[in-house]
Amino acid sequence: MDRTEMFTRITRSAAETAQLAQMVGKKLHEGTVVCLDGDLGAGKTLFVQNVAKMLGVEGEVTSPTFNLMNVYEGICRVYHFDLYRLENAAELEDIGFYEYTEDPDGIVFIEWSDKFPEELPDDYLSIRIDRLAEDAAARCITFRAVGEEYQDDLKELDEFCRF
Repeated sequence: MDRTEMFTRITRSAAETAQLAQMVGKKLHEGTVVCLDGDLGAGKTLFVQNVAKMLGVEGEVTSPTFNLMNVYEGICRVYHFDLYRLENAAELEDIGFYEYTEDPDGIVFIEWSDKFPEELPDDYLSIRIDRLAEDAAARCITFRAVGEEYQDDLKELDEFCRF
C-alpha cells in the first residue's frame, strides 16, 4: 500500500529557508532521493545549497539549469539535477538519471521533478516550496514521503525541523 505522509513549515525570509534546509541536511543519509518543486525563484536551489553545506560540500553550489546535472563531493556524493529544460523523458537516459537515482552512496536532489513524475523512483522525499501571497519573502514548504522507504525519515524531520 502506497502511503503519503506530509508536514509543512513556514519561513519568513531566505535566511529562515536556508536555516530549515541546513536542519534537513543534518538528517539526510546516503541513498536518499529528494524531489524539489515550486515556481521559478521559489528557493529550490537555495534549499539545495544549504543542505549541501551541511553535507560538507565546499565551494559554490549552483543551479544546474544549463548543465542539467552537477555532482559535488562532501561527506557523500551529492547529485543535483534540474529538469526544467528537458523536453521529454528520453533525455533522462542521456544524462544518466536512472543510474544516479539508484546510487546507495549518494544523495540526489531533483529540481522540477514534477515534469516527469512517472520517471521518479518509487520512494522519495518531496519538498514543495511555494511563495506566500501576503509576504514576498515568506515560503510555505511542504514535505512529503512518497512510498514506504522514507516514512520514518519524514517523521524524524517533522520533529527535528522546528523553529
